[in-house]
Amino acid sequence: MVRRSGSFLLVVLLSQALWAEEPTSPTMRELALPGVNGKLVPVLGEETDSISVVCFLGSECPLARLYGPRLEALSEKWKSQGVRFVGINSNSQDSIEDVRVYVNRTGIQFPLLKDHLGTAADLFGATRTPEVFVVDSLGVIRYQGRIDDQYQPGLSRSEPEREDLKVAIEQLMNGKKIAVSQTEPVGCLIGRVRDVEKPTSLTYAKEISRILQNRCVECHREGEIGPFALTDYEEVQGWGEMLLEVIDQKRMPPWHASPDHGEFLNARAMPEKEIEQLREWVRGGMPFGDEKDLPSPVPPAEKWQLKRKPDLVLDMHTRPFNVPAEGTVEYQYFVVDPQFEEDQWVVGAQVVPGNRSVVHHCLVFIRPPDGEDFRRVRWLTGFVPGQLPMDLPEDYGILVPAGSRFVFQMHYTPTGTEEEDLSQLALLLADDEDVTHEVSTLIGINRDFEIPPNEASYAVDGDVTYLPDAGKLIGIAPHMHVRGKAFSVDIVRDGERDTVLDVPHYDFNWQHFYQFKEPLPLAELKGIKFRSVFDNSEKNPVNPDPEQYVTWGDQTWEEMALAFFTVATPRAQNVRYRDTSAKSVVTISEAEQKEQASQFVARFFERFDQNKDGKILRSELPIAMDRYGFHELDRNRDGFLDPSEVRRRADAEFRRR
Repeated sequence: MVRRSGSFLLVVLLSQALWAEEPTSPTMRELALPGVNGKLVPVLGEETDSISVVCFLGSECPLARLYGPRLEALSEKWKSQGVRFVGINSNSQDSIEDVRVYVNRTGIQFPLLKDHLGTAADLFGATRTPEVFVVDSLGVIRYQGRIDDQYQPGLSRSEPEREDLKVAIEQLMNGKKIAVSQTEPVGCLIGRVRDVEKPTSLTYAKEISRILQNRCVECHREGEIGPFALTDYEEVQGWGEMLLEVIDQKRMPPWHASPDHGEFLNARAMPEKEIEQLREWVRGGMPFGDEKDLPSPVPPAEKWQLKRKPDLVLDMHTRPFNVPAEGTVEYQYFVVDPQFEEDQWVVGAQVVPGNRSVVHHCLVFIRPPDGEDFRRVRWLTGFVPGQLPMDLPEDYGILVPAGSRFVFQMHYTPTGTEEEDLSQLALLLADDEDVTHEVSTLIGINRDFEIPPNEASYAVDGDVTYLPDAGKLIGIAPHMHVRGKAFSVDIVRDGERDTVLDVPHYDFNWQHFYQFKEPLPLAELKGIKFRSVFDNSEKNPVNPDPEQYVTWGDQTWEEMALAFFTVATPRAQNVRYRDTSAKSVVTISEAEQKEQASQFVARFFERFDQNKDGKILRSELPIAMDRYGFHELDRNRDGFLDPSEVRRRADAEFRRR
């Protein structure tokens, strides 16, 4: 935010509500507000203009940034037909300079006015940004609400299903009654100076600034992924109501594990006491307090948050990736060769985004040399905003075999402006004799499922089929796609089954690694079970198509029931891997087993043998299956799967069942 300075112009010439069937009073036509150049501009156009579109926008609201270019495109489309667009910024935290920056960033050419006292927002009844009002030539509001249904906070469709503003304008221009005259706006609450409900002794300087520093400022400061900073009183005051909304809706801080099961080293949940302090402060009018009570500012974050200077830094690609201004960006994968001619031990790893405003998260995997027998997945590190790299003990390391490559999985979030990113990976290396425990990743996976259409809660169970007989479980990272609803993990001991992780509201946008405060001993475990629950109903706002049957696949419109389990095993012991997949189920005959295996092979080839040549190339498989399952199936290492190799795996699976 840019601080305000000097005086500002304001013209307030109104006194009555606008939502009415009768034309508004003449004062509505006289209402004028200052634009970015300081000159007064009427909110509504001349009476000769057939339609006015009044758009309430915020300089730092993510959805207002996304929709700015879209509104400009609509303005250009209809300008010659007498439709006039005008923007209004009613946020108390946004200065004229902030508005000017927003105009330059989004490229809008229609007037954007500053409503310093919120008078226009009161007149129109506007509550959020973005929110639009379509006003006819008589001054009557004919449509109010959202622009379309593509974006919601934290959610996005690849394209809108209903373009509400466009439809309303077209119907009005054609003399038709607007079919849907009001929709619920989505976006940020307009920042207003709130009246005091109940006096409070809490102040920004003494209590609230410290809560924000501990819980929010890591992401919400200059140069980080948070869309606005929470380091300045005026900025925080404008976002006060919005802070309470996102906390109450459990969108922030971003943490999805239930506190009822497991304790986690990297938990980001805000204590209830602090939530109530924020609530009391907002209702008390958000007083500043005494400046001498302010804490010292949070120092800028160091680029590398490792124990020492990196031994090796790698770019994710030879050139930056171009992130579009809007839309949904599918996961991007980049493969990097570190040129390791010998095995290497990694004792520290960190991803640093090249452009924090667009990198939502990044995961880095180790891909072994082709042909290596590679049962365990090696998950190297990841970046999630506000989450520090996994903190390994001094003598723990991740083995990177000679000839391996690193696979970057990148998730980007458009900001309304075209951006570039070139993220980097930093590594700390150690000598072989200095590493006492090997850190690796076990995989829990179930590919054999089919989610029925319109099913709101479909459970898929899976387990980790092989467990080491020594070592500890460090943490868990679940993975599903946009139909993912909930996830849980149980550990099985002698006669007992305990839930150690419960994610009741899984969010595809946040790929968390849940690191246990106290790692769990593996020797005493008889098994690790997980359950993925999917919502394929129309009530899931990001469901691509609730009418479809959904099976395993790499794309977001397909699904995965997958979890990564990071373990540490002692190198001094001869660690053995136990098969924990045995199940006590009804025994079926050998003939039935063979029939089920045959059906599995037929379905497998029907689905993945794209050119129907009787063999499946790596390129025909989903990316995740290629990386995590191909080596296990391709027994003769000839680079493709034939029916006998798939049949061998199917026979083994159905014998276990």
